[in-house]
Amino acid sequence: MTEPVRPQHLVILGSTGSVGTSTLDVVARHPGRFKLVGLSSYQRMDELLAQCLRFRPQRVVVPDEDRAVPLRQRLAAEGLDTQVHSGAQQLCDLASAPGVDSVMAAIVGAAGLAPCLAAARAGKRLLLANKESLVVGAGLFMQAVAEGGATLLPIDSEHSAIFQCLPEDRSRWARHIDHIILTASGGPFRHRDPDTLHSVTPAQAVAHPNWVMGRKISVDSATMMNKALEVIEARWLFDLQPEQIRVVIHPQSIVHSMVVCRDASVLAQLGTPDMKVPIAYGLSFPERIESGAPPIDFLKLQGLSFEALDPRRFPGLQLAYDALAAPVGTTAVLNAANEEAVAAFLAGTIGFTSIHSINAHTLEAVLPQLGAGHGLDDLLELDLRARAAARQAMNAL
Repeated sequence: MTEPVRPQHLVILGSTGSVGTSTLDVVARHPGRFKLVGLSSYQRMDELLAQCLRFRPQRVVVPDEDRAVPLRQRLAAEGLDTQVHSGAQQLCDLASAPGVDSVMAAIVGAAGLAPCLAAARAGKRLLLANKESLVVGAGLFMQAVAEGGATLLPIDSEHSAIFQCLPEDRSRWARHIDHIILTASGGPFRHRDPDTLHSVTPAQAVAHPNWVMGRKISVDSATMMNKALEVIEARWLFDLQPEQIRVVIHPQSIVHSMVVCRDASVLAQLGTPDMKVPIAYGLSFPERIESGAPPIDFLKLQGLSFEALDPRRFPGLQLAYDALAAPVGTTAVLNAANEEAVAAFLAGTIGFTSIHSINAHTLEAVLPQLGAGHGLDDLLELDLRARAAARQAMNAL
């Protein structure tokens, strides 16, 4: 008699964001395969309540007691015994809790670093959609993965594509790869005159032509800063030199990225632009399960095209290579500056093209102050200094 298979015990950090909701969509398609142990959300309490009612997790984490108290009351009124915790440490405790098999890290921004480190050190299967953990944490994060014996699975569509093109035996990667090519859609301003970008509005910047994403990452796509962060992430995920990472514009978003092998073969992963595909692959690795995304109809494709990037339209990409060539910690400065600048742009306090100028100014202002410490506290302190410098640059505009 075959023993029943224990379901995969899953935590989703950032469950009400676009990646989190797509993860829950995939999970719902496979009843019995996954058990939702915990969820977290920053501000969408009504959506989090609805998720709790549907999936009945054991624990949820919210930022503070002001959100936790009413959520506890609402859950109790519905007859649920889900525990509600608050605070950053509770996020780390949830991500590293005994009995948790997998952690979907979908928190946006540097706030995701500490719980990702906790999950890595606890040896979890870590599904990484929070690129900032690698951009900010860099070597510290990869050291935690190695020492904790964690399984690191990239969820960003580009990095998942590279991962899917490589052998499962990671020791073969260096002998396999000549370089990789990350594809970029070009966002909503691929053909826009660079001299007019100063007048771009937040509504225009978040209107991505191919992907449904959160507001912050949609702006990053419009400036190409998402690709800059992905270059940094790829450097650490695949242990590559910066010159081995190249970027091309691929407007159709069908080829998600490519590996150019040493024998000049090119391996590419193709799929519809739907995050459920890399999410399903991460959840089921090394198997494959139904994602819910529609398949490509090759007979309806109008063609696949590739273009070089215009540095006048997308000046931010070069900052990734500059940061990787600078002292350790510089990528954390770049990430902090960009988070502050994008938030200010979405709030209507700075213009679209000021995002790049603030990022570049912050790199210049904070770099001379970089110290030798590379622990979590050092990186978080550096993050705070970079944010202060970015805000100071905004005030000087």
